[in-house]
Amino acid sequence: MAYTPYPQSYYAFSANPAPQRPPLIGEHETDVCVIGAGYTGLSTALFLLENGFRVTVLEAAQVGFGASGRNGGQIVNSYSRDIDVIERNTNSQAAALMGQMAFEGGRVIRERIERYNIQCDLKNGGVFAAFTSRQMEHLEAQKRLWERYGHTQLELLDRQAIRRVVACDNYVGGLLDHTGGHIHPLNLALGEAAAVESLGGVIHEQSPVVRIERGTTPVAHTSQGRVRAKFLVVAGNAYLGNLLPELAAKSMPCGSQVIATEPLSEELALSLLPQDYCVEDCNYLLDYYRLSADRRLIYGGGVTYGARDPANIEAIIRPKLLNTFPQLQNVKIDFAWTGNFLLTLSRLPQVGRIGDNIYYSQGCSGHGVTYTHLAGKVLAEALRGQAERFDAFAGLPHYPFPGGRLFRIPLTALGAGYYQLRDRLGV
Repeated sequence: MAYTPYPQSYYAFSANPAPQRPPLIGEHETDVCVIGAGYTGLSTALFLLENGFRVTVLEAAQVGFGASGRNGGQIVNSYSRDIDVIERNTNSQAAALMGQMAFEGGRVIRERIERYNIQCDLKNGGVFAAFTSRQMEHLEAQKRLWERYGHTQLELLDRQAIRRVVACDNYVGGLLDHTGGHIHPLNLALGEAAAVESLGGVIHEQSPVVRIERGTTPVAHTSQGRVRAKFLVVAGNAYLGNLLPELAAKSMPCGSQVIATEPLSEELALSLLPQDYCVEDCNYLLDYYRLSADRRLIYGGGVTYGARDPANIEAIIRPKLLNTFPQLQNVKIDFAWTGNFLLTLSRLPQVGRIGDNIYYSQGCSGHGVTYTHLAGKVLAEALRGQAERFDAFAGLPHYPFPGGRLFRIPLTALGAGYYQLRDRLGV
């Protein structure tokens, strides 16, 4: 059987020790079979195990192989489209529920880290950085919106204040979320997997699901075994493939690129980000960066529609890094990698049920670290018969991409190009 290792990322290089979990062999039965050992699957499994369910997790590669182990590592509240968009696209009751949940994922992460003693380099504080007065007006409106839903740990930064937070002259201001922050994303996933196993959950790696047998007792088939369960939870996101065609038709994998520098001196690192906050800018195709625990600058950005791997990641991201921090001109890049996230047309997550016993969550649209942890809780609630919050998500419209599978990539890239031009023109 083919073995799928982690990509050669900084996170895989610096990952905490973890066991290799055996592939699924033979026939098994459980209460819930979770497909995918990323954040969504692990969060769901943990909440279910804490409530007495038997859980088996099937992972095609290794724990955290996909976006959960390759992302920018930033704890960012709300969703890829903010609560005001949700208010315009659903009823007031559902919007109120989703507004209340918008800040819950970060709390779930911190609770997991504390309860299970997960070593993942948690640091507090995240900054949204504005290039233009128009973007700053948007941040002011965002602050008012979030405060309306009870999220008050926010601080507006003017040009002088943001210069004290990040050593970059490009920004006119920003918004500091004191409940934001950053983590080593793969180590968070590995710690959550260990927590799953500590509660009696079973994780099989190198076990891609090749077929789902639907029915009153669904069955997940791999090449060497199968799991019969009362419920299936599909949490493959951008790495699900065409396992469930009705989900693939309404989403599109996209690639994002990340680089990590060589370790910086303590003096240089603190001069760049004195408070060790993470930062993302306010452009439509945004850039994001932070310091690692060993003082590397981790910098990401760019989108590759259709999840193609660029030939030279450093050539794409290094100019962005130097535009932000020209003082790093002579710094060596030690790691460059790409990973896929799943885009939806609305940029809102897709949550739902197929039949009576197959549940899914997908389509974080590049905003998944906090949302996936919330999604696990919401899915687990639904399986326990408490579906109010699940129904609020499930009621959001799930649009197919225009042009179908053939034209969704060029049409989406064309639309993104329009917004990128707006970013450059400052409008």
